[in-house]
Amino acid sequence: MSILSGKNILLGISAGISAYKTASLVRLLIKAGAEVKVVMTPNSKEFITPLTLSTLSKNPVHYSFTNEEDDNTVWNNHVELGLWADLFVVAPATANTLSKMANGVCDNLLLATYLSAKCPVYFAPAMDLDMYKHPTTLKSFEKLKSFGNTMIPATRGELASGLVGEGRMAEPEDIVAFIENDIMESLPLKGKKVLITAGPTYEAIDPVRFIGNHSSGKMGFEIAKAAANLGAYVILVTGPTHQKISNSLVQVIPVISAEDMYVEAHKYFQEFDVAILSAAVADYRPKEVASKKIKKKDSALTLEMVKTKDILASLGAVKKHQFLVGFALETNNELENAKDKLKRKNLNLIVLNSLNDKGAGFKGDTNKVTFIDRKEEITEFELKSKAEVAKDLLNKIIEQIHA
Repeated sequence: MSILSGKNILLGISAGISAYKTASLVRLLIKAGAEVKVVMTPNSKEFITPLTLSTLSKNPVHYSFTNEEDDNTVWNNHVELGLWADLFVVAPATANTLSKMANGVCDNLLLATYLSAKCPVYFAPAMDLDMYKHPTTLKSFEKLKSFGNTMIPATRGELASGLVGEGRMAEPEDIVAFIENDIMESLPLKGKKVLITAGPTYEAIDPVRFIGNHSSGKMGFEIAKAAANLGAYVILVTGPTHQKISNSLVQVIPVISAEDMYVEAHKYFQEFDVAILSAAVADYRPKEVASKKIKKKDSALTLEMVKTKDILASLGAVKKHQFLVGFALETNNELENAKDKLKRKNLNLIVLNSLNDKGAGFKGDTNKVTFIDRKEEITEFELKSKAEVAKDLLNKIIEQIHA
C-alpha cells in the first residue's frame, strides 16, 4: 500500500499541453489509495475537459468561483478546498501560473486555493525550453521553494514546439513516485524497525478446543498502520484475528499460541529499534494437550494449567538499545499495577487501559489510555478511536527516543 493511501490530494491544473497527462495522474493517485479533487484554471479546460477529470476522480471539478449551471449563485469555497487537502499538487505548472504563485497574484480559483492551503505543495513545471530557462522563471522556482514548496523537476525531451531540451512535465508515474519518496524521506521513523505484537493467543486443550480471550487485534493493527505511515519497517506478530493490513512496509507473521509468539518476538527483537507488545497473551496454558478430541462424559472437566513464558519480561531482560513498550489492561489499582509492571519488566513506556472505562478494552473501535514513562510521568487521554490512540502512542515514542 502506498504512503499516499488515505490522503486527500488536491490536483491543480494550469493551461499547458501536458494537461492531457493529468487523466493518468488522477488514476494513479486513486490507485495509490488517495482521495482526489481537481481545481483548474479556466484556460486549462481547452486541454482536458472537467468531465473527464470528474469521471476519473469521482468528485466535482472546480474551475471558477461560482457555478454557471447554478446561475452563478453557488460559491466554490477556495478556503474549504485548501484546508481539505493533505497535499496540493500543481501539475502542469505553467510559467504563468508559477509566476502568479510566486508573487501572490490571485485572479483565479486555483491561485486563491493555493494561497489558502496549509498543506505541503508540490509543483511540476511544464513549458518550452526557453521559457524554462528564462531568468524570471528560474526566479519563480527559487521563490516558491523558499516558501517551502517542493519542485518536481521537469525532464528533458521533445517539446511541443519541436525543440528538444528541459521543460517536459514529469510523467505521471514519476510524479507519484517523487511525492511518495519525498514524504518517506521526511518521516520521523524512516529507517527504524518496529516490532509489534497483536491479538489474542489460543492455548490448545485438544485438537478442536482452546483457551483464549476476547482480544480482536484492532489496537495492534492500528499501531502497525500508524508506524508504517511514519516510515517505519514493521514486523507484526499477530495471534488469530480477522483484522487485515495491506502495506508494503508491514510484514505480518501469524501465530497461534503464546509459545509461538515468544519465539517470533525473540527472533526479531535484537535487530529492532522499537518493540510494542500490545497482544493479549494467555498467562496460562493446559499442562497436557489431548491428542484426540475430549469426549463429554463427566459432569466436570479438570485441567491442570501451567504458566506461559512472559514475553514482555523476557524481552526486557535482554533489552539493549531498544525502546520497549508494554500494555496493561487493569480492573483495579490501575496506576499502581501499571507502574509496577513498568519497573519489573524493564519497560520504557507502558500503556494503561482499564476495563472500568466505558468504550475501552477488547473488540471495540475506541480506547481510553494513560501513558506512563520511566520517570513515572503520566499522560492521560480522553476516549478516542484506536487509530487516534495509535498515533498518540507513536508520537510519544518519537518524542521519547529523540529526547
